[in-house]
Amino acid sequence: MIEKAQKYISEQRLLQPGDRVAVAVSGGADSVALLRALLELRSALGIVLSVTHFNHRIRGQEADADEQFTRELSGQFDLDFHAGSANVPAYAREHKVSLETAARELRHAWFARLISEGHTNKIATAHTLDDQAETVLMRVVRGAGTRGLAGISPWQREKRLIRPLLSVTRKEIESYLTALGQTWREDSSNRDLAHTRNRVRHELLPLLEQDYNPGIRQPLADLAEVARAEEDYWNLEIKALFTRLVREGKPRRGPNQTESAALAVDISALRALPLAVQRRLLRAMGEWFGAAFDFQHVRRLLALGNSKETKASVKLPCGLAASRSYRELRLSRDRGPSPAAYSYTLPVPGEVQVPELGTVVKAHVIRPESGRSGYNSALLLDRTLLAPELTVRNWRAGDRFFPAHTKSPKRVKALLQAARLGRHVSPAERKAWPVVESAGELVWMRGFPAPVAFTTESGLAVLIEEVILG
Repeated sequence: MIEKAQKYISEQRLLQPGDRVAVAVSGGADSVALLRALLELRSALGIVLSVTHFNHRIRGQEADADEQFTRELSGQFDLDFHAGSANVPAYAREHKVSLETAARELRHAWFARLISEGHTNKIATAHTLDDQAETVLMRVVRGAGTRGLAGISPWQREKRLIRPLLSVTRKEIESYLTALGQTWREDSSNRDLAHTRNRVRHELLPLLEQDYNPGIRQPLADLAEVARAEEDYWNLEIKALFTRLVREGKPRRGPNQTESAALAVDISALRALPLAVQRRLLRAMGEWFGAAFDFQHVRRLLALGNSKETKASVKLPCGLAASRSYRELRLSRDRGPSPAAYSYTLPVPGEVQVPELGTVVKAHVIRPESGRSGYNSALLLDRTLLAPELTVRNWRAGDRFFPAHTKSPKRVKALLQAARLGRHVSPAERKAWPVVESAGELVWMRGFPAPVAFTTESGLAVLIEEVILG
């Protein structure tokens, strides 16, 4: 297994000497094997390892036991341990998404925070060849295009996520751990057939192996590899076409003071393209708004473009609407009213609720030398340099922040770009992004280390923490 993982890491160029890699360890066999494998390879690869664990607060005491197991495992190898948690069921209810989607979004937000705070520059997750096969099969059943068939990518560069075990099977992982005498945790929810992936894993794939192709997992993983290469090529082509053919319309104010964002493409230029390219370009226009168009959405858009009725329109996901003029096919959406500004007083020590964010911001007063577990010195503010009361507010135009590891103060607007955060954020989330001010200076910003001028490693310190409500 080690040889296969090392070869895959090299072929996909997942790691470089000097990388600081946080291994996402749930306690299950796959993630424990990933940690043990990278421990064996770290000298050859020239990397520095740490462990991160995210408690989704779904399985109660069982989840707490997983966290404790992972904490002890990282301690066994003298690795830094970063634990995060959130109330996934509450988040799923609030945002009307599935538990799986809520867990992924919150987990990835935690990973992005670790990266932005300087703990690591890459996160390694333990997806396997079996996970790849299951994902491809699920997407075939649901009706996916080539993008869906690409399955799980070995590297999500924007989020800095790597998957070193995508060429390794679950059987190889368990054999490897058994040979090491390494235990792992079993997640009882992995047997719950209410989840689609579990039905695919425990019912559909075994049936296909038994009656159709005993080695079906490898061809499904190969299909993902082929589709991914196709997507890489087409992404470059469509990006160039998008720049040349699609124009951004000017925002317009509606009767309720909402702002309308729009894209338009010349219909004759669109028709001149091959059908496959037309479809991809229209999907790219949807993605500009954060919408994922399926086959039927694209078909309706093409029909609208071919129609001679200039007053026709089509309703689309995410509040989008398509219309056409004599020359252009236009996509637009009301962005809605701007998020309200907020500002709250934060006593030190103390806490304050921020309803606009659904969080509580807390200011703890601690002594670094007291051995408080889990604190990061890059986040500790010198109590003597802060005002008696702080202000929690959303950032404003012109604000500047000077996070550690940067050479000069940066505009907050620039810090909120996806390349720095490790993920895209919506315009509303970006506008509401919290900062903490002390006597007119920003001393804290979500997702970034504190300014060096305000940090301390001794004496009274203030640790600012943001906690999701619920």
